[in-house]
Amino acid sequence: MILPQIAIIGAGLAGCECALALARSGIPVTLFEMKPHKLSPAHASPLLAELVCSNSLRSDDPESAVGVLKNELRALGSVVMQAAEAARVPAGKALAVDRLLFSAHITGLVRNNPRITLEEREIKSLDPAQETRLVSFSRVAAAAGPMAGEELSASLSRMINHGQLYFYDAIAPIVAGDSLNMEVVFRGSRYSAEEGDYLNCPMNEDEYLAFYRALLEAEKVPVKNFEQEKHFEGCMPIEAMAERGERTLTFGPFKPVGLVDPRTGARPYAVVQLRAENLNRSMFNLVGCQTKLTYKEQERIFRMIPGLEKAEFIRHGSMHRNIFVNAPAVLDRDLSLRVNPNIFLAGQITGVEGYVESAATGLWLGIVLAHKTLHPAAAGLPLPPPESALGALLRHLQTSAKHFQPSNIQFGLMPELTGKPGSASRKALYSARAGQSFSAWLKTISAFMP
Repeated sequence: MILPQIAIIGAGLAGCECALALARSGIPVTLFEMKPHKLSPAHASPLLAELVCSNSLRSDDPESAVGVLKNELRALGSVVMQAAEAARVPAGKALAVDRLLFSAHITGLVRNNPRITLEEREIKSLDPAQETRLVSFSRVAAAAGPMAGEELSASLSRMINHGQLYFYDAIAPIVAGDSLNMEVVFRGSRYSAEEGDYLNCPMNEDEYLAFYRALLEAEKVPVKNFEQEKHFEGCMPIEAMAERGERTLTFGPFKPVGLVDPRTGARPYAVVQLRAENLNRSMFNLVGCQTKLTYKEQERIFRMIPGLEKAEFIRHGSMHRNIFVNAPAVLDRDLSLRVNPNIFLAGQITGVEGYVESAATGLWLGIVLAHKTLHPAAAGLPLPPPESALGALLRHLQTSAKHFQPSNIQFGLMPELTGKPGSASRKALYSARAGQSFSAWLKTISAFMP
């Protein structure tokens, strides 16, 4: 049996998941990646599957929506989840990783897989007439991510004949651990009697108000004239949050609830939390402090936070433009383009938001393409049930909306629970129902799994 040639464009989380899923099924694949010859504005490492915005894959609580999705991905053999476990760093109930170890793990799996050909070159068009390297491939998966090159993005836009949607994403600064003032900073997690995995910078009311006013008055990096500024709610710049009101931060990322300053024995007015970026805890991410401030202003204003007076910035925060398609109008249920069923999309460009969600679409596409390749005469694979996290996420991409927006996985994407469960049990009921429905579905497709 001569297998058709499959190309994947982009070796991020989705592209690597897709390539490795196909390889596990015995299907050869060519993976194109423009690194290390060219980096996007937000990327810094030559490694594959680079984590850009944060080192956190969010909650690992099995009764959280993203926790449910993680468990489903583990059941499907996700390499992102395997790498995350191998590179895990302490982060309380969250699954956070050492970025370099995480990316190195996946890079090694890709480079050492005999069924994956990694070509380090930029693909600038989805049209084989313009990009001759794609002529020999019967199917192409574009997993170039939300920061796909302008030429590739333009090619996709022309192909779907549909205006690109976009939003701005922001990343938080990272500071050196040995530059923190540990006479002020204290270790602790919310509501925990133990020390916990986070570092905390306590602020009294005067310190917080001075910081808040500085944010409002600070110099920001302007967006381009021809672009309207839109922010994804889950990753809004700290200065944009501050513009919503004086107490927005204290009820958001700076909320002090559940934390006690050991110096005073009292709860601070506000708390800035720091999360470890690597296993030896030499670098820390300023949680919730994603920003579009100029570098000079970042150093001035974030050093106003008690404990960060002499902070050394390993990486400054920044903004980048993320693109995504209007998935309900553009994509079929198998993530193929409606205008060309041999071209597929995966990752955040489809309209999902988050590391785990991006990996999920890549893994699902790998399973779909493997089935199409090995069982060309068979009907398509049944979608995961909407009661499951993966099924709910895929249903989001098929649900028409006047203004389609990217979404993280959330219980709100799943069908409503029947009856009137108490508020305290809703998450448990959603997660239990998801587990049952996913397990039943997995049995139905087990014969097609690698």
